[in-house]
Amino acid sequence: MWWKISAVVLLLLVFLFGLLVPLYPGLTHAAPDTVAPGASFVLQIQGYNTFFTRAEAPVRVWLVHEGRHVLASGSVQAVDEVTLEARFEVPATMPVPASSLPLDLVVDDRLHGAMFLPNAVRVQSLSGETVAAADSLWRLAEVRDLHRNEDFRFTHIPINYESIRNLYFHVPMWMVMFVLFLLSMWHSVVHLRTSDAIADARAAGYAEVGLLFGMLGLVTGMLWANYTWGAPWSNDIKQLMTAAALLVYLAYFILRASFDEPEKSARIAAVYNIFAFASLVPLIYIVPRIFSSLHPGGEGNPVFNREDLNVNMRLVFYPAVLGWTLLGLWIARLRIRLSILNEQLMDR
Repeated sequence: MWWKISAVVLLLLVFLFGLLVPLYPGLTHAAPDTVAPGASFVLQIQGYNTFFTRAEAPVRVWLVHEGRHVLASGSVQAVDEVTLEARFEVPATMPVPASSLPLDLVVDDRLHGAMFLPNAVRVQSLSGETVAAADSLWRLAEVRDLHRNEDFRFTHIPINYESIRNLYFHVPMWMVMFVLFLLSMWHSVVHLRTSDAIADARAAGYAEVGLLFGMLGLVTGMLWANYTWGAPWSNDIKQLMTAAALLVYLAYFILRASFDEPEKSARIAAVYNIFAFASLVPLIYIVPRIFSSLHPGGEGNPVFNREDLNVNMRLVFYPAVLGWTLLGLWIARLRIRLSILNEQLMDR
């Protein structure tokens, strides 16, 4: 009983903290996004969860290339709570021989802490020719003594923004699915060894609820993709492999219903279940990492790192995994008990 209460309490906390804790202040956009060498321009910076008019001076702004070559803003002015204007003088030469130079944006003040926007501005030669290098002109200031925001908030990640909260729902669904499919496979092995009808019922019950959580994982992933990639389905390799894995388990139930003899159906389905679980790992965890993917962890696309998932997010994420897992086990046990009761009624 205690673990059922734990599941309810953990999921209530996940919904409460996961949906209500605000994100850290961050940057969403900077304009213009392309300037020429030697240009003097005003960069308009858009913030999120910011209060620029309340920020204590000084508000410092830098454009940084590869963490080494730095341009400091000459002046910074708050237009409103979410808009800053920073003036820059771009040298006529590059810090390295190049015709195009991507620059990261760094904004820092005591109220908000340090905020970053990767590849915010690009210095682009109008002629397309390589501009001579003069490293010293790009060292007008150092990015140091950055402030930290100590509030209990979640990480602000460009592109993800508020959709990062789906981490507490989408990712645990896959973990619960994997646990339930593992238990289903184990009980299929037990059934093959002992011909125990209850083991077969458990294998079917865990697989059924595992398939349910897999579908929930697919749906929550499509919702996340719609906000971050612009479409719910992009034929991404992980989406395709996940759909294939769910079809493999859907075939498990079709196979169970294809035989009139219960014992024959159970044994053939048990063998199939073992091979279905063996296919799960390469389909979901190995193949998507080999090919280029929009998902974190795909080729050329790093997984969430320690900075992306800060300590505050982990304090919610791990209870979410445990809570959803306990809920999945609870549902599966209820489904198995119902299946066994139905079999007993049919026998009578």
